[in-house]
Amino acid sequence: MENSDERVDKLDVIFTMQKALDGYITRERGLDFSQSEWIQKRMLALISELAEVLDEVKFKWWKNSAPIDSDALKEELVDVLHFYIGMCIDAGMTADEMYDIYLRKNKENYDRQNGLSAKKGYSLSGEN
Repeated sequence: MENSDERVDKLDVIFTMQKALDGYITRERGLDFSQSEWIQKRMLALISELAEVLDEVKFKWWKNSAPIDSDALKEELVDVLHFYIGMCIDAGMTADEMYDIYLRKNKENYDRQNGLSAKKGYSLSGEN
């Protein structure tokens, strides 16, 4: 990808690149799964990658502690993103739609914490 002075939407780029990679893998490996099967398979892969994140942060308290390899951790987190974005694409979500839904949900999460949501049980004061 060429550098330019124009601002690029990085989330759009990620979605485009993931769609291309998934299409390539599907074609080259002759894969043919339903939408539901793709999401299930990607979820299993995502769970596997999350387990690798856990391994990188040395979660095993019964073992001797060791420093975290920051580069390896970041790579595992990007692997998680690959499968997550693939599921979003499988669900028909665009980068713009993800952004819009994220904004709404983020506001709702703040509202919940501040007792401003119709959903009860989240207020920091414990009143609702």
